[in-house]
Amino acid sequence: MEAGDIYLVEIPPSGGHEQAGLRPAIIVQVVDSEKLPTVLIVPLTSKLKATDFPFTFLIEPDQFNNLDVASVALVFQLRAIDKRRLKSRIGKIEKAKMELLKQYLKEIMGLSLP
Repeated sequence: MEAGDIYLVEIPPSGGHEQAGLRPAIIVQVVDSEKLPTVLIVPLTSKLKATDFPFTFLIEPDQFNNLDVASVALVFQLRAIDKRRLKSRIGKIEKAKMELLKQYLKEIMGLSLP
């Protein structure tokens, strides 16, 4: 598992506006996670209207990400989930999209990351 991988994950419902259910998500955590029981993810949605929100971007299906449909990365919904909720690796996002994701994370958190 590495940053940029897309996994099918089971996100537990929380009762708010957060994404939930079985869906693809991008792995964001880049540190060695052997000692941690959780992993940081950015959930995806197939609802293209979600691009109206800030800190989102469109991912078109290709032979690398193996998505079935165009999907929107909801960077503003970054969250930690238990690794046991990772079901299977689907693919990987392209480098340019990963750079955009990193930029959005910097902006959201007000950080200066490499």
